[in-house]
Amino acid sequence: MNDALDDHPHEVREFFGSRADGWDARFPDDGPAYAAGVAAMGLREGDRVLDAGCGTGRALPALRAAVGARGTVLGADLTPEMLTVAVREGRQRGTGLLLTDVSRLPLRDACLDAVFAAGLLSHLAEPSAGLAELARCVRPGGRLALFHPIGRRALAARKGRQITPDDLRAERNLRPVLAESGWDLVSYVDEDARYLALAVRRGEDGAPYGQV
Repeated sequence: MNDALDDHPHEVREFFGSRADGWDARFPDDGPAYAAGVAAMGLREGDRVLDAGCGTGRALPALRAAVGARGTVLGADLTPEMLTVAVREGRQRGTGLLLTDVSRLPLRDACLDAVFAAGLLSHLAEPSAGLAELARCVRPGGRLALFHPIGRRALAARKGRQITPDDLRAERNLRPVLAESGWDLVSYVDEDARYLALAVRRGEDGAPYGQV
């Protein structure tokens, strides 16, 4: 791995660590969008789900409610300050929190039914490898939700930028990266009020597993 990739986790940790305490206050109205994103996954009672790059844990209560008392919810994040806020806000209840790089998860193969990932793609040093690591941990037929509470155009406008043709989150760019990482993209929504790409883990023989 080159030096730039070696440095990437440290840069991500530094960026979010300095912003953790005020993170939720910057986006106070995102709660309903997170709940709707989780609902769209079609989780069932008893499912095992990971919030990859969980940050301050805004999706954790909705995931916990979706899988019920028999389910398992894990939240993984690289930044200890973000996880500290999740605990302070009580979002860790009934949840296991992992301080780890989601590109190197300390989980066994095929142990999950689903992964929820909010805003994760743009923070992966190697998106294909990161998505493949998530696929490793999900059983064939399991689900992946790549989510953001606002769409690409609205997010770019918020940051004073333009959408570029090479944006990985664009459907035409995302679909082949998911496919080479073990996922089939089955649903894609990119509108001002929500970004949500849903994918299904391919079978062990590479065959599609159908729709979410």
